[in-house]
Amino acid sequence: MHRYRTHNCEALRQSDAGSAVRLSGWVHRVRDHGGLLFIDLRDHYGITQIVADPDSPAFGTAENVRGEWVIRVDGTVKERAAEAVNPNLPTGAIEIFASEIEVLSKSEELPLPVFGEPDYPEDIRLKYRFLDLRRDTMHRNIMTRQRVITSMRRRMGEIGFNEFQTPILTASSPEGARDFLVPSRLHPGKFYALPQAPQIYKQLLMVSGFDRYFQIAPCFRDEDPRADRFYGEFYQLDVEMSFVTQDDILGTMEPVLRGVFEEFANGKAVTQDFPRIPYDEAIRKYGSDKPDLRNPIEMQDVSEHFAGSGFKVFANILASSEKNRIWAIPARTGGSRAFCDRMNSWAQGEGQPGLGYIFWRKEAEKIEGAGPLAKNIGEERTEAVRVQLGLEDGDACFFVAGDPAKFYKFAGAARDRAGQELGLVDENRFALAWIIDFPFYEWNEDEKKIDFAHNPFSMPQGGMEALQNQDPLTIKAYQYDLVCNGFEIVSGGLRNHLPELMVAAFEKVGLSREDVIERFGGLYRAFQYGAPPHGGMAAGVDRMVMLICGTRNLRDIALFPMNQQAADLLMGAPTQAESRQLTDLSIRVIPQPNK
Repeated sequence: MHRYRTHNCEALRQSDAGSAVRLSGWVHRVRDHGGLLFIDLRDHYGITQIVADPDSPAFGTAENVRGEWVIRVDGTVKERAAEAVNPNLPTGAIEIFASEIEVLSKSEELPLPVFGEPDYPEDIRLKYRFLDLRRDTMHRNIMTRQRVITSMRRRMGEIGFNEFQTPILTASSPEGARDFLVPSRLHPGKFYALPQAPQIYKQLLMVSGFDRYFQIAPCFRDEDPRADRFYGEFYQLDVEMSFVTQDDILGTMEPVLRGVFEEFANGKAVTQDFPRIPYDEAIRKYGSDKPDLRNPIEMQDVSEHFAGSGFKVFANILASSEKNRIWAIPARTGGSRAFCDRMNSWAQGEGQPGLGYIFWRKEAEKIEGAGPLAKNIGEERTEAVRVQLGLEDGDACFFVAGDPAKFYKFAGAARDRAGQELGLVDENRFALAWIIDFPFYEWNEDEKKIDFAHNPFSMPQGGMEALQNQDPLTIKAYQYDLVCNGFEIVSGGLRNHLPELMVAAFEKVGLSREDVIERFGGLYRAFQYGAPPHGGMAAGVDRMVMLICGTRNLRDIALFPMNQQAADLLMGAPTQAESRQLTDLSIRVIPQPNK
């Protein structure tokens, strides 16, 4: 018999009754039922119930074991009585009558419980992550992550993609975040950078003649952590293809991404044909370029109903500038003063003066608008708003006024808030959509100049003609995101593979040809020698797993994450370097003043 086990703790069934077996694992919990001791034994695979009666040689040891001790159990498999079967366990129809128990290692008093998984402070969970990972929910999340990545690799291989590993020590990247710099001992005073993404390398692979590339790629960015973004490192399904249009890329990757969600949906519906929503439409309807499409609320422009109306606040806003508009946020079933007042209070908590509203109720067989706005604009305009929005008795509508470029984010947040408060969001589906036609450039108000809106290596729609003859702020990019339930999970685009077009695009943001050559010399040089049209995308593995697991915190799907202060509480990182290490690297640490 094997030293530790003949079976794992998920393997045994009724067909094994009568067999002599050996199991090893952790003591999940111990129960005393009138002299009989029951031990739930847990390992990576599952749980098996162990029974020790007073006549067994194992009973003395069983009396002493405690939670999270590691033990070996020898015994005989027996069927449970019908009334004792546990249908929630794969092994719930059997139990092991122990003949011998060996303690392999003991556990000190636990700093956080494993059994029952009560809420516990995150700093304790991260400091003792090895215990936190023993919890069933965390263990399942990590294994789901592993299976999702395996599914991605399998699906990419099935459609002819090859996995390549790109360098980790590289040059500084233009991705937009701070780099992690790595000092070079062999080149004093110089630094490598950890890759923010394999962007340039995967483009170079296309120039090198490799047609379909993918990689489960680690990426490193020195950005502040938050619930949906790790500090330091994250993983993405990185993809690049040659001789493709935007439609080719979306058409190739949509079945892969849909298939992953379907495989792990656990009964939730998954969007079958991903809609393609232009960026401007997404902003206008949802107030976001990553809308949660489970929420049915769509905003509309209702400026015409307030222009010249008796509600002077909105009328004056419209008269003061051609840019200004009034947007309506329809809220079906929200037609009570109490709910409207809650939304108004929420808006004030967000730093806004308030949130105008109208709600409708039936009076004497007629639907009438109520609230201060309805009184000010009059019955006819109020009815026109209702008809445009398709609202009925018991519905409400909220209004936001001003320059949409300045208020759209707040309007989108109000849409999200109303949908959640009213229970309009369908929690039982994954709602996916492509957001396309992103702006190529944007205005940098701080520096009073044009900047790239997103990826500087994207192809501008209209090519050189657009760069030479079009207002830069109206140029669209062949760039796209995939959004799911309010999160961006994919970003990609067609690449600008023509060196002169590349230079022209960077000149718009104030960089010369010499600057382009200095910063992106490898890519620029490669484009001189025959670059194929190419494009790709990167899917955020961590966010996809987070959505699939039904959590809103990335730390629930990662093995050993840092906390919100970018500290690794388990390993004690970051740490100070020793003087000899700094000397080897020609580095001197300058003390920072206390903040």
